[in-house]
Amino acid sequence: MEHVQQVEPFDYVIFGATGDLTMRKLLPALYNRLRMGQIPDDARIIGTARTDIDRDGYVARAKEALERFIPDDVRSPVLVDRFLGLLHYVTLDGTKADSEWSALSSILSEAPADRIRVYYFATAPQLYGRICENLHSHNLVSPHSRVVLEKPIGTDMATATAINDGVGQYFPENQVYRIDHYLGKETVQNVLALRFANPIMNAVWSAEQIESVQITAAETVGVEGRASYYDTSGAMRDMIQNHLLQVLCLVAMEAPDSLEADTVRNAKLAVLNALRPITDETVASETVRAQYTAGVVGGQSVPGYLEELGQPSNTETYAAVRAWVDTPRWKGVPFYIRTAKRSARKVSEIVIRFRAAPTALFGATPPGNRLVIRIQPNEGVELQLNVKNPALDAYTLRTADLDTTIRMEGGLPFPDSYERLLLDAVRGNPVLFIRRDEVEAAWRWAEPVLKAWSENQVPMQTYSAGSYGPEKSAALLADKGDKWHEDME
Repeated sequence: MEHVQQVEPFDYVIFGATGDLTMRKLLPALYNRLRMGQIPDDARIIGTARTDIDRDGYVARAKEALERFIPDDVRSPVLVDRFLGLLHYVTLDGTKADSEWSALSSILSEAPADRIRVYYFATAPQLYGRICENLHSHNLVSPHSRVVLEKPIGTDMATATAINDGVGQYFPENQVYRIDHYLGKETVQNVLALRFANPIMNAVWSAEQIESVQITAAETVGVEGRASYYDTSGAMRDMIQNHLLQVLCLVAMEAPDSLEADTVRNAKLAVLNALRPITDETVASETVRAQYTAGVVGGQSVPGYLEELGQPSNTETYAAVRAWVDTPRWKGVPFYIRTAKRSARKVSEIVIRFRAAPTALFGATPPGNRLVIRIQPNEGVELQLNVKNPALDAYTLRTADLDTTIRMEGGLPFPDSYERLLLDAVRGNPVLFIRRDEVEAAWRWAEPVLKAWSENQVPMQTYSAGSYGPEKSAALLADKGDKWHEDME
């Protein structure tokens, strides 16, 4: 672990510190970074929420969360006690000017004025602007402050602009960190390494050799206890407009001159700006939306989305889009993006389908090679090649897989995506965070689709829970002679 470096002392102030995100993700992520030696002993984690409890009560909740979400083999009683010793708590309604801001100010004033402060907003996005206003009015914003914004940044362009404007009144853009946990995933970050550190990949990464690209994020779970929230969001807003468009950018971007944050983000922005608009005339042919009905997942019968919700709904739990990146590199190459709840299997992956070899040497034209980048689970890279079938004397081909699983040293699990991102905010490294113009470019592309769907220009399909999606989705690819990855296997 000689490469692990401790960050500077910091104060991490979490608004919404008693919520599910904090307990399930943020506190375990910070504990793991302490375990790895990256958090100094004089760092402080200051929880704030409207919940009226004292520090001991908060520490007890945090301890329960660590016992629940940290595996036994990496949960040390000594380290847990050290971590809990970093915790503070203030009962505070961040949206009210007359709330207990003096208590938070008092805790923060105990540290040097030049100490790094990270304000993490694990709250509803519509509250971000008000909290920033109160931080400013109570003189808690300094040149060493950063604010981390959880998604979603709005539900459309207008609300995203309002959120960004509200935060931007008090924090300059270089102090705003819009988090997208997908960019914290090691396999997503590995896309840049695979593309630009391997000449063999870089040489074939264009329309000249690539037939199509698929980006999939599917889950076997349904909306369950999140049905009321999910019904205001849907698959397009929840996954495609942010997470999967970011993955598309890494696949399609031109090589940046460096890994400096704005250089990388400029390259991603160029991809977003090159996305071909989906119009009223093309939305029905380029998109599919659907809701899951009752079915069987993992041997268990599960209800349909409308049954879980308990009311009619026009919200999609499945979305598939055929996108086009109008740059010379990607001319004529379709990018298929899809996401689903209650899918047949849990998988996040990128599938690069290469063009077939233009030869009749072996009789029928051999199928094109496929590169599969497994984001999760079983993180790794698989390259499918055509080889001679050794069971036959004739030159008959079959497919062989070169399959590499990417593992941590010692067989340890991959760090949770929040771990790196939380400390990157302390380091002041925004390379894996989203810049405002990226958010706006993504909304410009996604919003016409959402508007057309709300007007029922694209019929709502259905698919059985435990399946891969509606039949219409397969037709979306068949139109260009393509198939979804699972149909090629």
